[in-house]
Amino acid sequence: MRYPKVLGSLYVQVVIGIALGVLLGFAAPEYGAAMRPLGDGFIKLIKMLIAPIIFTTVTVGIAQMGHMKDVGRIGVRALVYFEVVSTAALLIGLVVVNVLKPGAGLHIDPGQLDAASVKAYTSTAQHLGPVDFILGIIPTTIADAFARGEVLQVLLVSVLTGLAMLSLGDRIGPLTSLVEQVSKVLFTMVAMIMRLAPIGAFGAMAFTIGKYGLGTLLSLGQLMAGVYITCLLFVFVVLAGILRTCRFNIVDVLAYIKEEILVVLGTASSESVLPRIMAKLEDLGCAKPVVGLVVPTGYSFNLDGTSIYMTMAAVFVAQATGVDLSLRQELSILAILLLTSKGAAAVTGSGFITLAATLAAVPTIPIAGLALLLGVDRFMSEARAITNLIGNVVATIFIASWDNSLDRATANRVLRREPAVAGAFRRTAGDRHDGKVVTDDVPESVF
Repeated sequence: MRYPKVLGSLYVQVVIGIALGVLLGFAAPEYGAAMRPLGDGFIKLIKMLIAPIIFTTVTVGIAQMGHMKDVGRIGVRALVYFEVVSTAALLIGLVVVNVLKPGAGLHIDPGQLDAASVKAYTSTAQHLGPVDFILGIIPTTIADAFARGEVLQVLLVSVLTGLAMLSLGDRIGPLTSLVEQVSKVLFTMVAMIMRLAPIGAFGAMAFTIGKYGLGTLLSLGQLMAGVYITCLLFVFVVLAGILRTCRFNIVDVLAYIKEEILVVLGTASSESVLPRIMAKLEDLGCAKPVVGLVVPTGYSFNLDGTSIYMTMAAVFVAQATGVDLSLRQELSILAILLLTSKGAAAVTGSGFITLAATLAAVPTIPIAGLALLLGVDRFMSEARAITNLIGNVVATIFIASWDNSLDRATANRVLRREPAVAGAFRRTAGDRHDGKVVTDDVPESVF
């Protein structure tokens, strides 16, 4: 039996998976909630490859650089960009929540809130500080970094290994080639696992709707609408403006990563597409060292969607519990979030942990108010994760352009702004073929 060609597209398959997940979760909540292992299993399959992919990509990228100072230059530019754009996201969230006032009129009594439900987050927040964060980047052993899957720890090991290989030069050329071949194997594995994305999206979406129900959306719908609207404004105003300075269009870039956006929508996790987005950015013409340094670091330091959510959530809790914040107090919240948002970057449940640390530093806002957000947090996580993903894609393109490490001819061709050149050189990291990433020496059938 022949199926329509359109059904062979991963994009269409993920859309169908999400739609079926919503239907099952709504029609049979118990069965929908039971689908959680499908989503969790898919994310775990991807996560098991993140650490080795970061290691091989970053190590080879640095080892093939000309000088060590190039590594420092890219790193400094990335951190400057992350701080500026993250601050802009925090400010935008603060402005929108004050304009919409989603918590006004709720008149919640803090004494009636279930403080026990957020105890796990508040206890972790007590140990959240600059020193703890810095020491947390350093693994106990090299193997421990990979065993725990901590992105920043793996990144540290990768950078040190790459710098060591760079300093040894041509003497270890065979080792560099071996690591590069391992990287190709890992990306082929990602391509095979991504074929399960529709099943993962179905399971995760069915669980979300079945567990929390659409009715939960109505109680805090104004806050949810505010978060989604703010994320859209950030993408199509701030990020679009950043791309315009590089002479690219946000719509073209979103069309290029549409499959990844849908997978994130279904799984509510931007990590589910981290390896694939790295391959696509290399395919777009961004240099391997830039991709290897910016993307993993951005997944910890450039969380634009999370920044928007945190300012809106903190002020929402104040509004809902009748706390009237002065401008000085709101700016204090902003300043605290600039620090705590980095401190909880790689911690599970980082959004709530960061909020708990922030509210603990602003005693006028009851920390128990976080309980108000537990029911709808899952529904807002999609907006956060998608915005985080797009933000890191834009960051990589911008920094590559800033560093003169972007192949514009390839980028224009891939984004379909210019026709392909006959006999064009094929990039090591992959080329475009029918809208899919194809890596050298990898059978196209697996994508």
